[in-house]
Amino acid sequence: MENAALHQPQSAAGRITSGEYLGAEAALHFGDPVAELAALRESWGAFRLRWRAKITVTGKDRVRWLHNMVTNNVRDLALNRGNYNFVLNAQGRILGDMYIYNRGESLVLDTDSTQVEPLLTSMKRYIIMDKVEMDVTPIIAFGICGPKSVEKLAAAGFDVQGMEPLEIREVRSGHLLARGPLAKPGWYELWSILNDDSGAAVVPGWAGGQMAGTQALEYWRILHGIPQYGQDIRDRDLPQETGQTQALNFNKGCYIGQEIVERIRSRGQVHRKFTGFEFADGLPALGKYESEGRALAEVTSVAAVPTSTGERNIGLGYIRREAAEAGPQIELHGRKAKLVELPFAE
Repeated sequence: MENAALHQPQSAAGRITSGEYLGAEAALHFGDPVAELAALRESWGAFRLRWRAKITVTGKDRVRWLHNMVTNNVRDLALNRGNYNFVLNAQGRILGDMYIYNRGESLVLDTDSTQVEPLLTSMKRYIIMDKVEMDVTPIIAFGICGPKSVEKLAAAGFDVQGMEPLEIREVRSGHLLARGPLAKPGWYELWSILNDDSGAAVVPGWAGGQMAGTQALEYWRILHGIPQYGQDIRDRDLPQETGQTQALNFNKGCYIGQEIVERIRSRGQVHRKFTGFEFADGLPALGKYESEGRALAEVTSVAAVPTSTGERNIGLGYIRREAAEAGPQIELHGRKAKLVELPFAE
């Protein structure tokens, strides 16, 4: 059974507003999401990553098999390093996303808990004669983010000097510290494996300080232009449409959906691209927008984000390439919007 402190740090007790986020029960905010966002952007904020899950892949064929399943280069991952990946179907559509880490005797897949079951179902179909096992690993995960997160980690006894993006370090038996990708500046996570003998002491030294809820994390995510699978990336989308080129390796050879990805690359572009929107008059509804009977844009995430210069109505989504090339100003059913390169600037 989890320690009660894992559910709500004592300093935050009594002021948590809880709810569902990405299929998990989570703290939506701790009383003031505006202050929580400011902490993430100017200092540091801590959070429990209840919506993330880890899948451990073992067996002597694990590297070859997984390398042939995903869009990035797993075969040449250095020890304790990771990269971002898509899993595609044969038509090149995105079935899920994940970070994959090389742990030496195993590979660790880091993804949303809502993706675990469909990913296991789709990927296990391709384990034929391969010596491969895929198991969900019970882990407690905490995160810290902000320009002063390194300073806070050092004060809590964690050495992160020289850590590269998507590097993990074992800080003690059963406890790993991971640095986020380049798209998530100042982002670190502590993963504590629950089946380890030391699994009871999993609350990091920064938890219970300045906590940030999922509302502030959503503001932060949209400001940084980070797409969320299931919302901004769906199983009807193609990899190059999402703009997440860091998930693609064009020199690795065959994998499921590779022919479509290569065909798009050889043709030079897709018909639409992932972009940021800034709206002049409030937030629009999510969904697709047409102009003169043709698809123009699709808005997939929106937020009224508090900033030092006032509230900004921004969003993420897709725009037809010819519309993007025509200029930054567009109209979505009469609502004025401006296309913005991601991430959003201050």
